[in-house]
Amino acid sequence: MHNFDFVKPSTIADAVKAMGGDGAQALSGGQTLIPTMKQRLAAPTVLVSLTGIGEMKGVCMGDGGLHIGAATPHAVVAHEAAAQYPALAALAGGIGDPAVRSRGTIGGSLANNDPAACYPAGVLGSGATVVTNKRKIAADDYFQGMFTTALEEGEIITSVVFPIPQKAAYVKFNQPASRFALTAVFVAKYADGVRVAVTGASAGGVFRWTDAEAALSANFSASAIAGLTADAGDMIGDLHGSQAYRANLVKVLTGRAVTAAG
Repeated sequence: MHNFDFVKPSTIADAVKAMGGDGAQALSGGQTLIPTMKQRLAAPTVLVSLTGIGEMKGVCMGDGGLHIGAATPHAVVAHEAAAQYPALAALAGGIGDPAVRSRGTIGGSLANNDPAACYPAGVLGSGATVVTNKRKIAADDYFQGMFTTALEEGEIITSVVFPIPQKAAYVKFNQPASRFALTAVFVAKYADGVRVAVTGASAGGVFRWTDAEAALSANFSASAIAGLTADAGDMIGDLHGSQAYRANLVKVLTGRAVTAAG
């Protein structure tokens, strides 16, 4: 690993200022960034830790739903969101292993936007709002492809706001070694319709399965998607599973998520 400077601001304003320096990179858990640096695939000259900013931590109900600070570890979300949003808490509790859950944060996951990460499905499936130091970004506008988001240079995620659905569930088919999602589906039923978000399956990253959303909005039952087929054309095909295999998983896991949601 190369040499770098390390700063740990205590306020969002100080973090934004530090991020303005040449070669600065935000650090919020580091479960992806640190291994990448060890492999010399990333070489920031300054790491700006966001884990010391108190206003970016915690879980609470507020305007618009459940507010989660971007520097909140997965383990805290799994515990503190259980009463208000059980499906999201279950998602957080199934990320990686205890060591990852104690260090990894929701903001770090969303900023990285790994195509097999869990949180993007929860955020997109919930129609959540990503709040930054500059603006509020709707989930539908935030995710823009594999490892790509709407974040601008130096922009920091400060919190995420989740509207609470009537029913929801997250079902993940694990890749056993990494514990990332080989394919996973988050289903959420709201008064104005159903949202279905899929992670781990597409080469374009997290996406909404709109055909299933339309069918489930009319009839919230696993039988409603029996005649549907997920398009395999944009799916990932690798040694873990073919495109057709992942497309089938999308349908199977969506049905299981609907059943789990009740």
